[in-house]
Amino acid sequence: MNPLPASGTTTPTGVMPSPAMLVADVGGTRARFAVLDAAGAPQQLRVLAVADHAGPVEAIRAYLDELGAIPLRAAAIALAAPVDQEVVRLTNAPWVFARAEIARRLGLARLLLLNDFAALALALPQLAPADLQQVGSGAPVEHAPKAVLGPGTGLGVSGVCRARGHWVALSGEGGHCSLAAADAREAAIIALAWREFGHVSAERLLSGTGLPLLNRLVAEVDGRAYEALPNPEIVARAVAGTDAQCCAVLSTFCAMLGSFAGNLALTLGARGGVYLGGGIIPRLGDFFERSDFRSRFEAKGRFAAYLAAIPTYVVLSPAPALLGAAHALAESEGCS
Repeated sequence: MNPLPASGTTTPTGVMPSPAMLVADVGGTRARFAVLDAAGAPQQLRVLAVADHAGPVEAIRAYLDELGAIPLRAAAIALAAPVDQEVVRLTNAPWVFARAEIARRLGLARLLLLNDFAALALALPQLAPADLQQVGSGAPVEHAPKAVLGPGTGLGVSGVCRARGHWVALSGEGGHCSLAAADAREAAIIALAWREFGHVSAERLLSGTGLPLLNRLVAEVDGRAYEALPNPEIVARAVAGTDAQCCAVLSTFCAMLGSFAGNLALTLGARGGVYLGGGIIPRLGDFFERSDFRSRFEAKGRFAAYLAAIPTYVVLSPAPALLGAAHALAESEGCS
């Protein structure tokens, strides 16, 4: 799609540009924006840093200014936060805002706010084979529930179920469920975290913000020297195989994530597949495939065979939540 004409200018035929529909995916670190073309597909993708903007309105205006300050008539914004209240607070970033304020300041006739992983879940039925990398065996059952989780800044969790010919997304906060250990070593790691935090959620360790903490705890439990590192450095050293401690941290991360993913698959009956999004897993490549993720996913005693039949996929699409937000906006327009 060609760039849309700027607000206040005219098209070659002398007609003012039509108000656009915007979709957004806002995490704790980055915000992705796009406008929809005539077929309802996201175009003109831009990625902005959340920390560079005071709130969603300012970030949206910065994005629109890049396109020529085009007017909007509707928006669907996926957020890394609970979205059932009038006032929304991002879980891992300082944005706090009211939904009515966004609609008013942007002049929107329609505004949808979605949980970011609910939006990603809505995208799952639309993903092409090229958007996915399967890890392990298994085959999806048509129209069966699908689950999605993903470590980014935090840990997102959702799923979709088929109801009356439509896919319906589940909006929850599963990343904040208590994290369970699978062996004595993991129990020791979680016990150390428990002393500091009282409650140890899956997100506490299985996320971008959690990796530096996991690095410290693994070093203490395994008896290695501890070096404070940001999560991109931990990942880079582990993937390159140049640092034994980072390899141990990321291996533990993948194994614990596999157990958590297996719990999610059992909870949702996700025989349509379990999908891994977020910003970390797609960067791991062969390291993730060689990890204990899949074996731990299946290691559920009497239900090991049930889980062995469920496929697991890494989502490679660069902005899948925008597809889900576009789907939600199209459905809402059809119901208006």
